[in-house]
Amino acid sequence: MPQKLIFTGKQQLALAPIAPKPLAPDEIRARGICSLMSTGTENTVYNRLFDPGTHWDEWAKYPFTPGYSWIGEIVESGANVPGLKPGQRIAARLPHAEEHTTNRIDRIIPIPDNVPTDEAAWFALAKIAYTGAVSGEIRLGSRVLVIGGGPIGQMALRWARVCGARRTVLVDPLPLRQEMATRGGAHAVIGQRIDAVIDDMPAHFDGELPDIVIDTTGVAAVFESALECCRPRGTVVVLGDTGSPASQHLSPRVIVHGIRIVGAHDGLFETRPAVELFFDYLQDQRFNTSDMITHRVDFQDAQSAYDLANRERENTMGILFQY
Repeated sequence: MPQKLIFTGKQQLALAPIAPKPLAPDEIRARGICSLMSTGTENTVYNRLFDPGTHWDEWAKYPFTPGYSWIGEIVESGANVPGLKPGQRIAARLPHAEEHTTNRIDRIIPIPDNVPTDEAAWFALAKIAYTGAVSGEIRLGSRVLVIGGGPIGQMALRWARVCGARRTVLVDPLPLRQEMATRGGAHAVIGQRIDAVIDDMPAHFDGELPDIVIDTTGVAAVFESALECCRPRGTVVVLGDTGSPASQHLSPRVIVHGIRIVGAHDGLFETRPAVELFFDYLQDQRFNTSDMITHRVDFQDAQSAYDLANRERENTMGILFQY
């Protein structure tokens, strides 16, 4: 019997059986190929790294089914489902599981034949970062600073490049993230914490401050540093979703320099247009995720994946469950 992953409590997980059921005419059934862990979101929930009363607290109720970047192959398609046939690979915003049966056909996105499965698995995180690029209004010639080189930061950097940014700089103290940012097209990578390099920022942007600063970290204290790095009348995009929003503080620069602050939550834009664009960019090699899977974990050993993500965050990027 196929199984799904659930969080049963703080730092507790289990594999639970998926009860079989007949396929309805408006449903498809797909077996899992792989799914990508969202290390930021999933570990925030797994460790309950959020304050009471936040939207995290309202959302993360047990039993909780983590995951939203699932790749599968259709094994059955209902009579009333057009355009989706057995044998097709699909991307779907569905939790980690060996199998899914769903009638949410609007959430099923076919994967082009020449897009490798490992690269396609980044589709959901690419869509989240797409939200930051669109919300921040990155244009031809923009100077863009990305704070944080985790999975979302890597995607944000790549979107900035394809949007036509004149100069892209990423800040992160971890060597693995710096290397991936360089391969992803960053014009410069700063290997320190953002609060230590605020005064040095103009040197990395031809004597100017960046037009757009994207905070991908989810660390509340970084927000004030992001404001300090932004040029007058520039934009700070809050893309990393902290579990402690009350600890994010404005600075005098917001008023004095007219800084625009933009929230960029995943749910603000539809998934399909962003993912189809991502697949197009993978095919013409404007977007590259080929080297970003650092660990592959058998789904039956899911506990080891979360142990790894918590114990060796500096050595992980993409953690892929294989079914």
